[in-house]
Amino acid sequence: MSLMSFIKKQFIDIIQWTEEGDGTLAWRFPMDEMEIQNGASLTVRESQMALFVNEGKIADVFGPGTYKLTTQTLPVLTYLKNWDKLFESPFKSDVYFFSTRQQIDQKWGTPQPITIRDKDFGAVRLRAFGNYAFRIADPKLFHTEISGTREAYTVADIDGQLRGLVLQNISTAIAASGIPFLDLAANQMEFAKALRTQLAPEMLKLGLQLEAMTVQSVSLPEELQKIMDQKIGMGMIGNDMNKFMQYQTAQSIPKFAESAGSGGGGIAGDAMGLGAGVAMGQVLAQNLQAGLHPQQAAAPVAAAPAGMKPEEVMATLEKLADLKAKGILTEEEFSAKKAELLKKLL
Repeated sequence: MSLMSFIKKQFIDIIQWTEEGDGTLAWRFPMDEMEIQNGASLTVRESQMALFVNEGKIADVFGPGTYKLTTQTLPVLTYLKNWDKLFESPFKSDVYFFSTRQQIDQKWGTPQPITIRDKDFGAVRLRAFGNYAFRIADPKLFHTEISGTREAYTVADIDGQLRGLVLQNISTAIAASGIPFLDLAANQMEFAKALRTQLAPEMLKLGLQLEAMTVQSVSLPEELQKIMDQKIGMGMIGNDMNKFMQYQTAQSIPKFAESAGSGGGGIAGDAMGLGAGVAMGQVLAQNLQAGLHPQQAAAPVAAAPAGMKPEEVMATLEKLADLKAKGILTEEEFSAKKAELLKKLL
């Protein structure tokens, strides 16, 4: 290189990055055929890291702080160039800055229902939505695997890949957690914990650290939502058969009133066929007796016969069998209730 060419060259003496806007993960310092002055100042702010690349090879990584760039502060670069420690010439190298702050409120969701397998219900289709937060944990790995030599790399550039990772790991996360599906759907924190445990190692392979994962909503098929509502209701009343019949009556009264008001009998007939009508008649009779004779209301109830009519027993057994088929009652619970009802035959 001639003396005039050397003099005309522009040398960089301050290297720094002031982030503008949100969402930039990696940014290459503009060199424009300039060279870094030996002894130049490198400023890396909090929530940043800087990486030097020389002739396609990573020379060094710098955390937050201010550095004077010499052959002593770039030992790997010194080895690559075989520089003598007293050499004062400028050098050419690419400098990349990385934002290591949290990238929060990143959305994820299932555009279409996904199928998972559950030990109680078999194949189940669900939709779920939430958000997550991540940060760059390993700039060197992120540079070699993701951002490369681009002038800038943003959150939007990697958003699709991360959403795909979330969807890919949902089924595995649920299976690995061992949590029953209905409990998982009712406890979104456990769902999020299981998903984070499964997803975090996959993101580390990209140089990223998963900081937070939330599940904001889980949409179940309508039939499973009804089963879950019934299971919650049964959990509130326990195994008391009288309370169960009262619960069924409370569920049937609005439909019965609606049918009577419209002049139709289909809904009421269905309720009667399922045994709800029997319980409805008992409860309404007791309430009427209590209203007419408050002091004598308890006596007829206490003196009521322990037996039941065969049609009442059969209607109740059909209802219990339906609950067992849907997974709300276990085989043991059904057998116990069946034996109890058979003893009450008149």
